[in-house]
Amino acid sequence: MDNRMPRVVIIGAGFGGLWVARALAGAPVAVILIDKNNYHLFQPLLYQVATAALAPPDIVYPVRTILRGQTNLTFRMAEVTAADLNTRQLSTTAGTIDYDYLIVAAGGETNFFGMKSVERYGFGLKNIDDVLAIRNHILRLFELAAQEANAAARRAMLTFIIVGGGPTGVESAGALAELVYLVMPKDYPGIDYEEARIILLEASNRLLTGLPDDLGTATVKMLEKKRVEVRFGNPVADFDGEVVTLKDGEAIPARTLIWAAGIRAAALADKLGVKQAGLGRLVIKPTLQLPEYPEVMVIGDAAYLEAEGQPLPMVAPVATQQAQTAVNNIRRLVQGQEPEEFIYKNPGVLATIGRNAAVAHMGKWQFKGFFAWLLWLVIHIVRLIGFRNRIVVLINWAWDYFFFDRAVRVIMLKPGKVKKE
Repeated sequence: MDNRMPRVVIIGAGFGGLWVARALAGAPVAVILIDKNNYHLFQPLLYQVATAALAPPDIVYPVRTILRGQTNLTFRMAEVTAADLNTRQLSTTAGTIDYDYLIVAAGGETNFFGMKSVERYGFGLKNIDDVLAIRNHILRLFELAAQEANAAARRAMLTFIIVGGGPTGVESAGALAELVYLVMPKDYPGIDYEEARIILLEASNRLLTGLPDDLGTATVKMLEKKRVEVRFGNPVADFDGEVVTLKDGEAIPARTLIWAAGIRAAALADKLGVKQAGLGRLVIKPTLQLPEYPEVMVIGDAAYLEAEGQPLPMVAPVATQQAQTAVNNIRRLVQGQEPEEFIYKNPGVLATIGRNAAVAHMGKWQFKGFFAWLLWLVIHIVRLIGFRNRIVVLINWAWDYFFFDRAVRVIMLKPGKVKKE
């Protein structure tokens, strides 16, 4: 008789994967968690690292520390390179791993929609390397602008274009505006800040499509108050590192393009050989299982599941709620029971536009301005993992709020990192 406990392998230590790993503590299964990094990343605050408000250690936390003491779990820092779903075997950079049940929580990656030049010269906002590159780039441009005698070249250095009118784009634009217009004048008093421009481009006709129209309109007004130019209906066609070309042919001299306009399932989804929907997402049953492989569940950004005729959004609340259902279904399957279907409960949408400015839609309630901003602060502090991180982030935010100062204004180029300026 085989007395071995069923082996549950989880790919990804993001919101969904980490939630599953923790919730399986004490379950009669052996858990293996795989991630190419040894830390959990709080992605909603990545843009704050990019705009020098926070440092990378403030929004990451070691996976082994989070799961310390969980006796039925093993962590492997590795990358999954291939998967044979028929033999239930994963190929990884740390060797071959067999499983009885598999949870794919691999997350997503930046989607440049096939625009190679934008991918080459623009910046994504999906990982620590992305945002450190943005921070280094912005700070270096200010150093260069402070020395540049040519007015046209200087204006291009001080023109920052953000693409995408979702929460990430809106929050990035607001944070960058406060960095440029409130913080940098202290360090670079010789620069004429009338030459600086922050432009938010949205291909559709409104911002924050997941919110009611009036909140989208309020967001535009708050951004414009912070000197952000908001433009609609004219998407980016090209960027060569020096000029952003729009679909109608308009050319904007700029050295910076931050891409917050798209996301797709992580590349691993393309390697599984199963049905995919738009953005490379894996089509799953309401029970979160792959139709052909009931022992495999997919959660988070890599999963395609519809609710009320629309695909579920690629956001953290979906991943964490799916994680709960996945854990319940693992327990049920181990006991020989039928799995349950996933039902998404929308907790609402929040987006901050900087100090004292935010919008929120939670059920029938709508908020904007200072109260929405306080709500955003509280929710993000609570969701951060680790007491130290919560304290450090809160102190940094308070310091910035009262003194209009950000402590992480240092250029730290990683060895071998391609400089995009």
